[in-house]
Amino acid sequence: MASASPSLPSTLRMLSSTLQRPPKISSPLLSLSLPSKTPALSLRFTQIFSGVSGLHPTKKHLGLRALASATDMASEKRVFDSGEDLAVSLAKYTADLSDHFAKNRGAFTVVLSGGSLIKCLRKLVEPPYVDSIDWSKWHVFWVDERVVPKDHVDSNYKLAYDGFLSQVPILPGHVYAINDALSAEGAAEDYETCLKHLVNTKVVDVSATSRFPKFDLMLLGMGPDGHVASLFPGHPLLNESQKWVTYIKDSPKPPPERITFTFPVINSSAYIALVAPGASKADAVYTALGGGSSQNSETLPVQRVAPEWALTWFLDKDAASKL
Repeated sequence: MASASPSLPSTLRMLSSTLQRPPKISSPLLSLSLPSKTPALSLRFTQIFSGVSGLHPTKKHLGLRALASATDMASEKRVFDSGEDLAVSLAKYTADLSDHFAKNRGAFTVVLSGGSLIKCLRKLVEPPYVDSIDWSKWHVFWVDERVVPKDHVDSNYKLAYDGFLSQVPILPGHVYAINDALSAEGAAEDYETCLKHLVNTKVVDVSATSRFPKFDLMLLGMGPDGHVASLFPGHPLLNESQKWVTYIKDSPKPPPERITFTFPVINSSAYIALVAPGASKADAVYTALGGGSSQNSETLPVQRVAPEWALTWFLDKDAASKL
């Protein structure tokens, strides 16, 4: 079972001596189709998939504008009548990707966020997934974290541990929590150092397009204001283009001190599931997907999410009520 992870320096020492180099993917993942839908009766609307049914092997040859257009083509929206239906679909989606990457790359790198996301993963800790997933291949990260002790009520680690990690047999050394003994700036630098080590040892893939770390699956939540990770509307960190991990000391949402992945890292992900249930998200969902505009006429942070392969929105009928 997962347990409180060691500090990053000790984790790095352990990793350098114990982790094995997983096999590289020898060809584009053309054989991987998107996970199948839940039964049609569970959907309020039909799935909307505005492009090809798989990956885009030519995207690495495109410029940034063309890349953004290709990513839009790989966008999918799933809307469900209930949170239960959403959780069922998200579990299958995650399990299918886990199986593929575990078999073809030898590891499955998963990035978690906080908020309602962990509750939406609840089906993974139940049969058939808890028994069929190869949890030993999972490596778990956080897209952002509050700079608080791991047992603090505001900790994303604690939220994930209580609701998910403690119930599945992920190896403790494969759970990469921040070093909460450091300052926000120090914790961000330490986490980036950890990621660079894991890229060098081939645990985390690297994007041939951006040269930033390429996580297999990023499970993102979204706030009512359209923020993702700890990247908030109008904040200067939205434009950070060099760092992998940075920090914020003036978060408009408490607690104020956090670390966060930057958009170049988020968008280098192979797959992103954007999980945004609830009526409080309806305005932001409409702005992002329905052609609306934000109150201050600025692009919402969530509108900048554009992974290398596929973006899938998981919404309930309340979140999609204004579409």
